[in-house]
Amino acid sequence: MLIVKKFGGTSVGDKERINRVADRCIADYKEGHDVVVVLSAMGKSTDELIAKAKDINPNPPKRELDMLVSVGEQISVSLMAMAMAAKEVAAVSLNAFQVAMHTTQAYTNARLTSIDADRIRAELEARKIVIVTGFQGVDKADNVTTLGRGGSDTTAVALAAALKADKCEIFTDVDGVYTADPRIVKNARKLDVISYDEMLELASLGAGVLHNRSVEMAKKYGVELVVRSSLNFNEGTVVKEDTKMEKMLVSGVACDKNVARIAVIGLQDQPGVAFKLFNHLANHNINVDVILQSIGRDGTKDISFTVAADAVDEALAVMENHRQTSLICEKIDVERNIAKVSVVGAGMTSNAGVAAKMFEALYDAGINIKMISTSEIKISVLIDAAFADGAMNAIHAKFIG
Repeated sequence: MLIVKKFGGTSVGDKERINRVADRCIADYKEGHDVVVVLSAMGKSTDELIAKAKDINPNPPKRELDMLVSVGEQISVSLMAMAMAAKEVAAVSLNAFQVAMHTTQAYTNARLTSIDADRIRAELEARKIVIVTGFQGVDKADNVTTLGRGGSDTTAVALAAALKADKCEIFTDVDGVYTADPRIVKNARKLDVISYDEMLELASLGAGVLHNRSVEMAKKYGVELVVRSSLNFNEGTVVKEDTKMEKMLVSGVACDKNVARIAVIGLQDQPGVAFKLFNHLANHNINVDVILQSIGRDGTKDISFTVAADAVDEALAVMENHRQTSLICEKIDVERNIAKVSVVGAGMTSNAGVAAKMFEALYDAGINIKMISTSEIKISVLIDAAFADGAMNAIHAKFIG
């Protein structure tokens, strides 16, 4: 059996935890399995590297930022290989260049395009545990790229797909996927199983358990995931194709506080304006989420949308560059202290009144709604960030108890 195991930064945060992870991987190896391990940077080292970069240059070039932060994962994998060698187990650490994890050139948020897995297969055939840097790749010019925060999950799933692994385990500091963040909602409960679609929505909406692109890839290539804790041996949560094992109206409540709302006021009310606005942003790899367009009046209209909080300054700069040409408008407003709270559940499509129930929970808690977005399996609202935790608890109590 070929097993891919991914461990996050908390799981390898110090010597004791590195040795604990090594023992866990070696146990599978000694049972005769082939083991590929994907690691994140130790603890908060990525945050520390970014802080160092911004101390030198508040707006560092993205290429150089990727060069810098990629060091964190290389430290993790080399130390893990050393730990296994100390336990007299053959292991080899490989970075993205050595594996050849090919990506696009979108620095700090690149996407994987292909993987040359021959080197890994050769090392496995030599009966070594292979330890691979997560979160990073190389572009067509051999520049180092990174996949965005949480990208090690995507690395693990991509390797599992390329190697046709029998199992892909994602280890975190929690026991699995919960109906809400248990640090905020005390009575949140762990799910035994969740569908790809529900997990993708939760991951995209702020649930920090899995990188959303890892779930996309797992669904595309049929990689069954298990999310479990690196701190114990409890059964985790299985992420797989749609299942009827758990018939819940709402599977989870998620919150994303890394959100800012931009309102473009007084745009010309004519065909092509929305295309021009969002095309300019797309050309700079700025992702847009919730969008609301007003009814045209006096030849103008307003468009409001959300972006990640750390992308808002770049988005404003892009729009200002085109404000005198293709994006003529009265003004551009920004609201930074907001949060997006969402409910997700495959059972929502066949149940009327879900939205009303969610809005009632917010009304009872005295929380005002700024914007609303819906799809077949989720409803999201934008609210003041100060009320985010209260909103999660109120909505969770209303739907899940």
